[in-house]
Amino acid sequence: MPGLIRKSFDSPEETRPFEDGKGQLQLVHMEGGGVGRATFEAGWRWSQHVKPIAKTDSCQAAHKGYFVSGRMKVVMDDGEEMEYGPGDFAIIPPGHDAWTVGDEACVVIDWQGFSDYAKR
Repeated sequence: MPGLIRKSFDSPEETRPFEDGKGQLQLVHMEGGGVGRATFEAGWRWSQHVKPIAKTDSCQAAHKGYFVSGRMKVVMDDGEEMEYGPGDFAIIPPGHDAWTVGDEACVVIDWQGFSDYAKR
């Protein structure tokens, strides 16, 4: 059994920028997989700022995350939609588009779907 481990988003092991400077993903690698903190700037939209990196029609990452600040609208390929904000936990299956709502950046901590997210 390993001893205590400490990692910080203040010194992430990877930083992946989104297109057009609309945010970034900071990633730390843990024994159970990557944990990411993404900052989605106002005006960010998956289909504009990550799709060119992912090269898929919609986001194919499954997410389990916590919304720290800001708001995000998620629309599934089948039309189901939901808006998330500060304090919300989210489970978001593959097959969606998403965008920030309002003028505030949206910050999300995700412990499932960010290991390969926006990976070039």
